[in-house]
Parts: sequence; C-alpha cells; structure tokens
Amino acid sequence: MKFLLASALLAASASAFSSPTFVKSNGSSLKMSAVETPTYTFAKSEEIFAEAKELMPGGVSSPVRAFKSVGGNPVVFDKVKGAYAWDVDGNKYIDYVGTWGPAIIGHADDVVLDAVKATMDKGTSFGAPCPLENDLAKMVIEAVPSVEMVRFTNSGTEACMGMIRLVRAFTNREKIIKFEGCYHGHADSFLVQAGSGVATLGLPDSPGVPASATKATLCAEYNNIESVKAILDENKEEIAAIILEPVVGNSGFIKPDKKFLEELRELCDKNGTLLVFDEVMTGFRVAYGGAQEYFGVTPDVTTMGKVIGGGLPVGAYGGRRDIMEMVAPAGPMYQAGTLSGNPLAMTAGIETLKRLKEDGVHAELERKSKMLVDGIVAAGKFHGHAITGDVAGGMFGWYFVDGPVKNFAQATKADGEKFGKWHRMMLERGVYLAPSMYEAGFMSMAHTEEDIKKTIAIAEEVMAKL
Repeated sequence: MKFLLASALLAASASAFSSPTFVKSNGSSLKMSAVETPTYTFAKSEEIFAEAKELMPGGVSSPVRAFKSVGGNPVVFDKVKGAYAWDVDGNKYIDYVGTWGPAIIGHADDVVLDAVKATMDKGTSFGAPCPLENDLAKMVIEAVPSVEMVRFTNSGTEACMGMIRLVRAFTNREKIIKFEGCYHGHADSFLVQAGSGVATLGLPDSPGVPASATKATLCAEYNNIESVKAILDENKEEIAAIILEPVVGNSGFIKPDKKFLEELRELCDKNGTLLVFDEVMTGFRVAYGGAQEYFGVTPDVTTMGKVIGGGLPVGAYGGRRDIMEMVAPAGPMYQAGTLSGNPLAMTAGIETLKRLKEDGVHAELERKSKMLVDGIVAAGKFHGHAITGDVAGGMFGWYFVDGPVKNFAQATKADGEKFGKWHRMMLERGVYLAPSMYEAGFMSMAHTEEDIKKTIAIAEEVMAKL
C-alpha cells in the first residue's frame, strides 16, 4: 500500500491552521501526481562564484552566503520581486530568506521603489538632519513599547555596538550576560558562543578577538532561568545588562518560554540590571511592536534593523528616555555614523512600516508560516524523519531532530548532514531556504497560498528521497 500526501492538503483553505493530514491512497482521486519536479542547473552561478573566490574572501561579503554548512556552491542572484528570486542561470525560486528578513512586504515592492526613487532625486545622503528621520523615529516610538527615543545606525551590528556601550555607561558596570547561540553582530564583545555564522563555520569564537574584549561577557543557557540566577549571584551589582534575542533566529529558530522572559524582567528589576532585547530580526516581524508586543514583556533597551530599513542598510537602538539621553550629543556616551539616518533608508523604512501597520498583517504572516511549517514537519514525519518546527509571526524554522528545541545545545543535536542534503535538493527544485540549519526562515506578505502549497509538495517529494 503506497502512502502519499493527500491532495486535500494542497486545497486547504486560507484559514486552515491545523497540521496537514496524510492518508493511505488506494488509487482514488486523493492520490497526488507522481510527476517529479524538474531540477535546476547552475553553470553561470558556478562560473561567477569561481571568479568571486579570487576577489573576495570565500567569494562572499558575508560568511553564511558561501553554503559552507550545506555543501555545494551558492547560487548567484540576478533579480528579486515579490516572493521570488531569479539566479543568473534564469532559475526561479520561492524565496524564504527574504534578504535575511527585511523583505517582509516582498522584494522590490513598487510603492517602496517609487518612494525611494523620488527621494533619490533629492540626493542619496545629506550628512545633516533630515525630516525623514523624524518621521521614521515617530513610527518606531509609537510601535515599540520600550522605545521613547531612538538613534539610527547603518546595521544591526552597529546598533548593538552602540547599545553595549550605552548600557555600560548608564549603569557604570562592565559585565553583561548573553545567551549561548544568540548572535548580536560581529563586535568583539559578542563573539562568545554566538550561534549563526560562527556556529555554521564550527568556530567557538573568532581569532583576533582579544581575551580582554570578552572577559566581561558571561554566557547563560537560553530558556534556563537558573543559569541566569547563578551568574547574577556570583557577580552581584556587577551586571550592566542581560541581552538576548527574544526569539532566537541565529541558532535556527528557538522560541522562548514566556515565563522565561517574565522572570528575566523580574531579575533585572531586582538587580539594577538593564534588560535588552535584540530585535534586529524580530522587530516589526513577529508583531508590529516586535517580540516585546508578542510576548507582553517590555525591556529597557531595544536594538533593531532589517525591516525598519525596508531592504536598505539600517539599524537602530532605542529605549527609555533617561537611558537614551546618555547618548551624544545629549549626553557623554559617544557614537556616530556618516550615513546614519540617510534619506533612502529612512524612506524605504517609512513605506514598509506603513504597510505593516495595516490590520491583520502579522496574523496573516503567522498563519502562512504555520501552514508552511506544519506541512513540512508532517511530510518529514510521514517519511520517517525526526523533525520539529515552530513559528512566531512571519518567522519560522525547523530542525531534523525530535523536539522541542529550547536552547542552542539541543539545536546542535540536529542532523546537519541531512539538513545539507535537504537544502540542496530543495534548492534544485526551486525553493530557496537559508543555507544553514542555524538560521531562521522568513515569510512575507507577498507569499501566496499557492507558493506555500507548492513548497510543501516539493518538500514531500524531497523527504521521500532523503
């Protein structure tokens, strides 16, 4: 008796939240087509990447793009639009990377492009105050519960660099607590058990980081409040801040227990320590007000990026007014940036947030994310694979391991070899996923149910071959 994914799954309604159903087929109309998806070839990508390796370290401008952890070489993109990407060989992909998160309303949105083009006619950078900064700042302050003032930067890493200096200046303490597998950019202080690209490359940290830069960085286990209490007890009145990804997207996808976040808030209040949410990934993605709105826990300081730039380079950090007034020129804590608040990034961010503020956007993003993850997990289990997955708003992920996964140590037990094979086979059939099992996936407003159904059907085909 042959078991196949029921066509009823692919005809599921837009409101369906339940897991997909697999049924025995006896040759009736429930049987899916046995036609296999054609696979792509990548001759031009291979040629361009071979040249790139002679010009740039590893052939890329950011390590995870090199496909080191999944095998094979990366495809080279030519263009993007909506939920899709095309490579230089003309292959079309359903894209669930979305330029690593910013493309939440879809790639190359016409409204955003038109606004950026109009702004560009006035100049690409002023190096002086511009009213667009005020406009985006007001939108961020209105949306994010913790933010009363905001400073714009050019990247999430830069935002986290400013943030760590700020929390130390405000508290007059040096030590910070971060969590195993949480990534906060590539500044020296944070490259300790940092997940993401560091984990992908199998490096415990990075050569070139002096011991003095990390001796004040203490690591706790995510979702384990006792590990935090132990560090606080051993370092009384010395911890400036507890810093975390409120949903981890740099160790795959790890959702926090709400109680864990609530207890962190209580511990910070008790110990005179600041609570910092790194919402570079989650900001405006899991909810309009970020993970702090989604879980109902408000930090003291928040870092942001990705979505608030609408696809252009941007970062920001913000928080309570009394904390932010430490930042120069209002206060003594120095941080600056030549292109910070540039009009193009501000414009793209403003137009993107306008769309995200519309009613029901994030509920729909979560519905589609759940439909995708439930379908892929069900297909994996049906074909005998250990697999688990979860979602939050327009962010999701899965691991080839029996779940749930609650911390980085558990994430490392996932089957990386199987993930690499899975990734390549999905890629060859037109589904572009993050090229590391330590990276989250991203849903956009542009993805259709048909895209998701097609992805699940391809996933079922691939799971049968793994």
